[in-house]
Amino acid sequence: MPEDLGRRERKKQLTRQALVNAAVRLFTAKGYDQTSVADIAEAADVSKRTFFLHFATKEDVLLADGSRRIDLAVQAIAARKPGASIQEALAEATRSMIADTAAGDLPSGLAALRAQLVVTAPTVQARVLHTIFTAQTRIAEALHRAYPQALDEVTAAAVVGALMGAVSAAAVTSLQHAEPPERTRAAMQHAAEIALHCLEAPHLSDSTDDATP
Repeated sequence: MPEDLGRRERKKQLTRQALVNAAVRLFTAKGYDQTSVADIAEAADVSKRTFFLHFATKEDVLLADGSRRIDLAVQAIAARKPGASIQEALAEATRSMIADTAAGDLPSGLAALRAQLVVTAPTVQARVLHTIFTAQTRIAEALHRAYPQALDEVTAAAVVGALMGAVSAAAVTSLQHAEPPERTRAAMQHAAEIALHCLEAPHLSDSTDDATP
């Protein structure tokens, strides 16, 4: 039974990736507005019903791994080393998200396409903004749980917003300049380092783990 479950999960992931790859090709060749869900499903050789088993909307294909990336950050904060500072916990969370992006969205072209469409397609912009807000909220909540004595909820939200805003802005700018994936990854990591350095205020930099995971 576990082997069957593993086979089904692999098949599910392959179908999901086929839909993403088909969407990237079609959005690039035909245009986002001119591409329908039926077009994507046909290009991936699956039914529309199968498409909707994986994605609720056409916009969601552009954010295929968004939820997983948030989970990685939350898990990194929860699994921080004993005595880790706020900056250290955030640095590890950010590294995990950037590494995941570099392994998938950057080489596949999905990140570049998303950066282009976020300024030209209102529905994509709205979906991306919603995803960013959800990510910041969940990561800020995880940070507050990890350091309840050092950070109140408002401060945790501000810290996470500043960090993610820097990384996102660097990524979008790099992608809009058509820089290669390795340059975009480096830009994201550099932006994270700048943001974390700016967060080295005394009441933050001196704060280490004050709650058990």
